[in-house]
Amino acid sequence: MNAEIIAVGTELLLGHTINTDAAYVARELSDIGVNLLFSSTVGDNPERLHAAVKQALSRSDLLVTTGGLGPTEDDLTKQTVAQAAGKKLVLHEEILKEIEAFFKNRPGACGENQKRQAWLPEGSTVLANVIGTAPGCAFETDAGKIVIMLPGPPSELIPMLHHEAVPYLMKREHASIVSKNVHVFGKGEGQVAEMIDDLVQGANPTAATYAKDGEMFVRVTARAETPEEAEQMCAPLVQEICSRIGDCVYGVDAESLEELVVKELSARGMTIATAESCTGGFLAKRLTDIPGASAVIGTGVVTYANAAKEKLIGVPHAVLETYGAVSSETARAMAEGVRRLAGSDLGVGITGIAGPDGGTAEKKVGLVYLALSDGKTVLVHKIPGANRNRTRDWIRYTAASRALDMVRRYLEGISLTEGSPEDGTGLFPVE
Repeated sequence: MNAEIIAVGTELLLGHTINTDAAYVARELSDIGVNLLFSSTVGDNPERLHAAVKQALSRSDLLVTTGGLGPTEDDLTKQTVAQAAGKKLVLHEEILKEIEAFFKNRPGACGENQKRQAWLPEGSTVLANVIGTAPGCAFETDAGKIVIMLPGPPSELIPMLHHEAVPYLMKREHASIVSKNVHVFGKGEGQVAEMIDDLVQGANPTAATYAKDGEMFVRVTARAETPEEAEQMCAPLVQEICSRIGDCVYGVDAESLEELVVKELSARGMTIATAESCTGGFLAKRLTDIPGASAVIGTGVVTYANAAKEKLIGVPHAVLETYGAVSSETARAMAEGVRRLAGSDLGVGITGIAGPDGGTAEKKVGLVYLALSDGKTVLVHKIPGANRNRTRDWIRYTAASRALDMVRRYLEGISLTEGSPEDGTGLFPVE
């Protein structure tokens, strides 16, 4: 099935609002094996929207529209799409009752503009809106094309897409589609693509690489009559991909590095503490974003200034004077200092130059030292200064991700002794 997305809204067209809806829809369509051919944005203009819908229905099997289903004058999607598809709008009494019930405690709020949300193209399947008043709908044109209309606010679109629109499509396809995501940190998309080049040629199951926030993942998708059969088809390919990529695979269908780290620490009954300079608490933030993190992290300190490093976590003044704040020695002292302060099993120290200023010929912007202490030894990893322009946010996010990966590898017993003492990296005894 070939699909097209049309996002409706002048605010999207002018860039006043970021069009996240199209990304959500595209990912869901990809997950169920639907080929997305086109994605476009049209302002609140009925003539242009009519033309876009006609073109979409002439070249795609499925059209998904987002936005323009509300009660205001510029919410013209239903009328325009219905007209372009050759459908009349009909009143759905049940929806009208639901809208009236929604406003029953707000006298005068349920005017004709609210009630017109109950008018949908004839033959529509109603897609329930559990958040707002504007229902979505799905219908088939006389030519056999499928049209799905979804509301614009992501809080309304996402549950409707997942719980209503996708099951509607799956039922029509008479097939089960299963996707497995192999998450990778430490190798880029291009490098992984070369490693599994021969594996991405298959038609069922398929494999494709995707970049994601400083890491990447490989999506394996299979189509079969039942979910169990699709799972069985995915399994050998997932296994082979994991085997080729090796220990840079941090999980299959894992949400994130931080989720994995929290889960693994919790399973072992271990705790962790963080001391951060250039990342400004970003590592602690990512850990505490995960439900249940309170069981594994109770202390996270931001020691941005040298004085804070000395006073709060006991970094020796001589270390800072001799080696500088951005050094292997300082990172080691931060990791062990915060571990002692918190009485935790593990301590992480991060210090570096996030830029855009502050770099020197010896210590470039992007240089970061990461340290992990377990009370016996301290592992130090160095991220060299960037050879190309990187944003402050990218450097900070990547540093936090590298730290999470260090912890992940430690917990999984993966060798962490590679490094060069001359470069300040490697495994050092706690002093």
